[in-house]
Amino acid sequence: MYPDHTHDVPVQRAVEVHQPTPYPPAVPAPAPVVAMQPGSVPAVASIALPDGRIVTGYAIDAARPEPVAVKSAVSRTAVNVALGGVGFLAVCGGLILLTSFIAALTAFITQLIILAAVIFGGWIAVQIFSTSGHQGGTTVNIRKAVIKRNHFNG
Repeated sequence: MYPDHTHDVPVQRAVEVHQPTPYPPAVPAPAPVVAMQPGSVPAVASIALPDGRIVTGYAIDAARPEPVAVKSAVSRTAVNVALGGVGFLAVCGGLILLTSFIAALTAFITQLIILAAVIFGGWIAVQIFSTSGHQGGTTVNIRKAVIKRNHFNG
C-alpha cells in the first residue's frame, strides 16, 4: 500500500503536462431579417460631417419623458384611516355576533342538562314507585321461613 522506505536515491519519473485546448468562440447565428411595412415612411435625413463626408439615414424621434404620475385628490393617510375604521366596525360586529352565539349555545346546553335531569328523575321515580316486584310489604327470608312485614295472615 505504501512505498517501502529505502535509502536509495529516488527514481525520477517522466511527467506529462497537459495543456487545455481552447474552444473556438461561438458565433451567434444572425437573426432573420423580417420585412415590415412601416405605418408611414419616415423622413430621410442627411448630415454633412466636418471632414466632408455625408451621412444619410432615418431621423430618430427624440426621447419623450415619461408622464408624471397624477397625484390623487385623496391622501393615502385618509384612505388608510377609513379602511381602519371599516375594519374596526367589522370586528365589533363580529364580536357582537360571537357573544350572541355564545349566549345561545349556553342556553341550549342548559336546556339539555335540564332535559336530562327530568328524564333521569322520572326514571328514578318509576323505579321507586313501581310495584311490579312486590305486592305489598317487604319480604324477608329467615331460615327458609317467609315473613311478611306489615301484612298479617290471620
